Amino acid sequence: MRVRWNQLGGQAGIGIVAAGFFLIFLGWNGAASYDRVPSQFPYLLSGGVAGLALVVVGAALIVTQALRQDRAELMEEIRQLRESMERGGAGHVTAAGSMSPGMLQQAEAAGLVVAGPSSYHRPSCRLLSGRGQHPTVSVGDAESRGLSPCRVCDPAVLPTA
Repeated sequence: MRVRWNQLGGQAGIGIVAAGFFLIFLGWNGAASYDRVPSQFPYLLSGGVAGLALVVVGAALIVTQALRQDRAELMEEIRQLRESMERGGAGHVTAAGSMSPGMLQQAEAAGLVVAGPSSYHRPSCRLLSGRGQHPTVSVGDAESRGLSPCRVCDPAVLPTA
């Protein structure tokens, strides 16, 4: 029942737009039957203005319904993302940019790598310096995400955790 009410805005908008175009047609049809411009004004004002107002209101209803639907889809995707993060899909999340040199060596010894947008690196990779904080994950997690190993630091030789 609730789904039906949620779709009513778009359906009502389409109906109101159709009624507006029909009023515009009736105004044009009435005005077309007279040769004198002063005789055409009542038809143009009643049919044209009222029809135009209905078209604008109907279009606003359609746009509002589309925005509500997009918002509901976005909220569902956020909920699914939150659930997957809570299930443990995030791996180890420690900031590589805030690690001391000793911690970087420990992370490398544990087989952790830094996940980038398209590749993964050793925590001590020179390409990461000055790039801020990055999440660290295992080599297996990085490869399961479809990331490729860095060509500079070659993290693929690290032991997998």
